[in-house]
Parts: sequence; C-alpha cells; structure tokens
Amino acid sequence: MTDETVLNNARIVLADEIVEGSIVLRDGLIAGIDAGAGRSGEDMGGDFIIPGLVELHTDHLEGHYAPRPKVRWNPIAAVLAHDAQVATAGITTVLDALRVGMDDDADMNSADMRKLADAIEDSVQQHRLRADHFIHLRCEVSAPDCLAAFAHFDGDDRIKLASLMDHAPGQRQFVDLETYAYYYQRKLKLTDREFQQFCEKRMAESATNSGPNRAFIAAACHQRGIVLASHDDATTGHVDEAIEQGVRVAEFPTTKEAAKASKAAGLGVLMGAPNVMRGASHSGNVSARTLAGEGLLDILSSDYIPFSLIQSAFFLGDVVDGISLPQAVAMVSKNPAEAVGLVDRGVIEQGRRADLVRVRLDDHVPVVRTVWRQGRRVA
Repeated sequence: MTDETVLNNARIVLADEIVEGSIVLRDGLIAGIDAGAGRSGEDMGGDFIIPGLVELHTDHLEGHYAPRPKVRWNPIAAVLAHDAQVATAGITTVLDALRVGMDDDADMNSADMRKLADAIEDSVQQHRLRADHFIHLRCEVSAPDCLAAFAHFDGDDRIKLASLMDHAPGQRQFVDLETYAYYYQRKLKLTDREFQQFCEKRMAESATNSGPNRAFIAAACHQRGIVLASHDDATTGHVDEAIEQGVRVAEFPTTKEAAKASKAAGLGVLMGAPNVMRGASHSGNVSARTLAGEGLLDILSSDYIPFSLIQSAFFLGDVVDGISLPQAVAMVSKNPAEAVGLVDRGVIEQGRRADLVRVRLDDHVPVVRTVWRQGRRVA
C-alpha cells in the first residue's frame, strides 16, 4: 500500500525561493510540490517547511555519556538522549563527532569512543533513533595514541567524515598563547610553571606526531571513501597542506585569510552556528558573520549547542545583508549534505527524501513544531 501524506497551507523554503502551497510525501520521498491552494491534507497554518537539517560536527554526544568527571552513563541511553535533542532541534541527519587521540588531561579514552560508536550502530540497526546517525572522527593528530585509536574504527562503514586537528599551543586555534592559557591553565588549575611544562610537552608531541599522523589518516580515508576535513586553519600554508591531502571541508578557519584561500580552492567552508548567534568566536577568532558577509561561508554546524543550527538559519539573514532565507537554510541542509556525499537529502525537491521540519517564528525565535524523517513523523 502507498503511504501518502499531504502538507498544505505552508510556506515552503525551496533551494532558491519560498512558495506558498502544499507538499506531497509518498513512501518516504517528496512526490510533489504544488503552489497555491487546492489540495486537502494537514493544515500547516502558514508555517515554514524547510528541509531537515544536516549536522556535520557536533561534540554533544560525549556530554550525555560522561556528564560529570569520572561518571559514565549507559552508552545506548546516552545516544538516545542525544538523538532526542538533535531531532527536536530539526536535525534529521547527524554526524556524531568522536575523538581519536586523547590528551593527557582527557577524562575519556579510545575505548569509550568505541563504546559510543557501537551504541550508535546498534541503535541504528534496532531502529531506535529519530535522526539518521553517522560518525565523524575528530582526529587529534598531535596525540601519541592517535593512530592506535584510529585503528579502533577499521572497517566501520558509518564513518562519513574525519577531521585532522592539532590543538597544541602555537598551532591553528591557539596561535595566541594568551588565549591558550586562558582556556587550559584555568581549566586544569595549573601553576605558571606547570602550565609551561604542559605547553612544552604538547608542542613537542605536535612536532613529532602531527605530520606522520596526518599523512597516514589522509591516505586511509581516501582509500575508504571517507571525506576529509581540515580544522582551525589559520594561514594559506595550512590551506595548501589541506589541499595536498585531499581535504574537502574547511572546518572553523580561524582567519579570513584561511577562509578565503579555502573558498578559492573549492573547499566547503564550515563555521559554528553559535559563532553566528553570538557574533564572535569563543576563542577570539574570525566571526562567522564576517565570513558570511564576504561570501566565504558555505556550511554551519551546531558544534556544542544543537538548537543553534536552526536559530542561525533564521537569524543570519537579519544580521548579514544579501543573505536570503533559502541561502541560509542551504547552509544547514543542502550544502552539508552534499559535502559528505548525501545527495538524496538536504533540499525540498521531487524525488528527494522527505526529511522536513515545520517551523513557526515566535518573537524571532524558530519554534520547531513537527519533524519528519523519510515521511515519518519523528518529533
């Protein structure tokens, strides 16, 4: 039997325009889009219908699994809690970021990451989840255990993206050592002498490990068809290195110079939605609004606040001239989907997956009223 749903009286955000009318969902796909009145179906009351959001980089799952230092939650329960939060924020496809390579101060280890990956994969197989979940490996290439941790994911076919990261002091996100001190010395409660020793150790590890680990992981990902992302590029030299390694996504470039070089090279430039909402990076780096205003922003990620993704889509056009709602929505749906090869979703178009979100604006805040994944209501 055919499974059909009609959503009418909606403002439908298409790839390049907004139309008022109805959408026909049939057997998990978008079967038709009709402008104007005339069809009977579920009345959307003039609310927006946008594509389901696609999230490439969220660190949010780890907080559900380890909500306090030395506390571990049931990994399946953690995945379910995370899933419920992202789905009700309008995210229908999510790449859950898991760490590969740990710092000495890390509260978790690679075995924890594998437990979370197993919980994701088991929950997908058992049809427990509202959103469609894949895995994003955050590879800390300066860490001595990076390659051993990466080996825990050999043959894992849910991995869609791997980021090459180096958070050592003096590198990329933390070129400014004063910012690094504010972030880490306070967090770890180190004396000045202890902090100096900490920095020296991290910088030595970066000098020894980053180059070989980047090369190994890049080659392995190309062989397995995993999309590569650079992370926190600050200079054109960083971008040149990323291009040489076959990177396709530039995550969180820290300077306009790096974003401009990445865009010119055809990389998808990704920035944080919290950066858009706050108007600044929490690390003091370039503003996502600045990049958007200069045409240097392609993709937004919720990073550490799931709801910020849909907020930024409806907010960006208000604070940056020349960006329409369809363009902003593409940054959280079509563009991220295409960046990792998920070309069956991300835009409202006949034949695409019926991953949709019903949204009403209330005092400039988007209220998610209904979420469908493959035509089935999930929130």
